[in-house]
Amino acid sequence: MEPIHTDRLILRRFRPEDAAALLAYLREPRSTCFASLRLPDLDAAREEAARRGAGDEAIAVALRDTDQLIGDLFATPEPPDTFSVGWNFNADHAGAGYASEAARALVRHLFEKRGARRLYAYVEDHNLASQRLCERLGMRREGLFREFVSFVDDAQGQPIYENTMQYALLRREWRG
Repeated sequence: MEPIHTDRLILRRFRPEDAAALLAYLREPRSTCFASLRLPDLDAAREEAARRGAGDEAIAVALRDTDQLIGDLFATPEPPDTFSVGWNFNADHAGAGYASEAARALVRHLFEKRGARRLYAYVEDHNLASQRLCERLGMRREGLFREFVSFVDDAQGQPIYENTMQYALLRREWRG
């Protein structure tokens, strides 16, 4: 993937030097949907940064001025022309509009450069920040899946099922 520059950010491939910043937000993921990505230490973060850097699905989001990793996006293709999208950002950078800026750039890239016809995102019903981001991107809520998926177990080892919303955006609905 060629880097994408916005006013304040660079969307690029992951690099080995991103490991410590990746560990900072995946040591204890805020959203349960990222629980399986939990990283225990810097060695695991190095391996994860290398794995992510090997392909185009995981996109590092770095500050343009310093190249410091602050989060990531993903765009998983579903042939022929659909992508599942999502985001995960370090809480230390919340509230500055970085997720919106990065996600808007990704949406534009997918529609204009990758030939996407349809984008969709799954969001837990309690993740209000991601719901608002989907809406700011022009995505519409398509449905609610009750007790759709479990990412974590309770103290007795039983799965905790979460209600999950699906948001979507068609290229013809998108306002570039």
